[in-house]
Amino acid sequence: MSKHKPVPSNSRKARKYRGTECLNCGQPLDLSDIYCPYCSQLNSTKQLSFSDFFAEFINSIVSFDSRLRYTIKDLLFKPGIITRNYVKGQRLKYANPFRFFLSVSIIYFILQGFIGFILPEEDSIFNDNVEEQVEEEDFYGKFISINDKIKEASAKAKITEDSIAQNKDSLLPDKDLKQTTYFSEESLDSLSWLESSTERFKMYRDFYETHTIKKASIALDSLNHKNTLYNRWLYNKNESIERISNNPKGFLDYLLRKIPFFIFFFTPIYALFFWLIYSKKKHNYIDHTVFIFHVFSFLFLALIVCLLPDTILGTDLFRSILISLIGPFYFYKALRNFYKQSRFITIVKFVLLNFVFWIGATFAALLFFAATAAIY
Repeated sequence: MSKHKPVPSNSRKARKYRGTECLNCGQPLDLSDIYCPYCSQLNSTKQLSFSDFFAEFINSIVSFDSRLRYTIKDLLFKPGIITRNYVKGQRLKYANPFRFFLSVSIIYFILQGFIGFILPEEDSIFNDNVEEQVEEEDFYGKFISINDKIKEASAKAKITEDSIAQNKDSLLPDKDLKQTTYFSEESLDSLSWLESSTERFKMYRDFYETHTIKKASIALDSLNHKNTLYNRWLYNKNESIERISNNPKGFLDYLLRKIPFFIFFFTPIYALFFWLIYSKKKHNYIDHTVFIFHVFSFLFLALIVCLLPDTILGTDLFRSILISLIGPFYFYKALRNFYKQSRFITIVKFVLLNFVFWIGATFAALLFFAATAAIY
């Protein structure tokens, strides 16, 4: 009995439809080649029919589901082994670690936001209190009306450098408000870039708080400063500060949704320490990077699993257990299984890598926070 099922004559795999050259990559083929050995495309010259198209669609889903199933199963229950299999060459068995991490982390925050929308909580950073929104809208309505009057008055009269220096008190609506320390462009240019930027922003901040002029071009004209892109950007940061102070939950929501991309760009830096600490092992830099992405993927995948019971119970019990107990134990087991070192050496490196992670992540998070606030 033949081990292989006979190929139907109308199938795209039939011998009569095979060619001597791959239509995808141009690789020379024999008529016995069902697939191209170079790019794996089916060796067929048959015109694509609806049934063929539908069959390829189903096969692609089944193939993807197979990779997804193996990835999730081994990621959850075989810490470190999935990375070892992947770097040894079992690439088609698993999903791409970089793409899988981004997908599962983004899915987690989408689900978190969806649950927060369906079941709003007073302290949830994914939701704002309705009453606060109404009060905020009422406040902004009054503020815009007052601000329009200020803009109209500011547009009619240009405040020169001399008038600011000589009549500073007359510009302030209240004597108790902070006085604006004025710096001309020439005086700022004489300072270093850091000092100049610091003093410039402090002056713009004082002027904004004093006069509440939102439009950067009007403010710069009033201060007799150049209407450059950098000056406008720096002055417009006052609005960002105002938005953050008025709605800190909204900013935290915005910041948290950027965490997957923060981890994605932080991982290659963290991998350098793995490369140094495991310098005597045979693994290269990319192997360490794949390992870290697999660990982070497990974390977000486990967080997704914890969402349902935590939502039903209305607590963070499962998430707390994951972060405080399961996560560290998983990291230790992954190190042990992938790098194959003794328990004592693994524990020492586990502690060291955790210390490096928290120090490095804190420093990187501060830079990330500053960059996020700069574009908010």
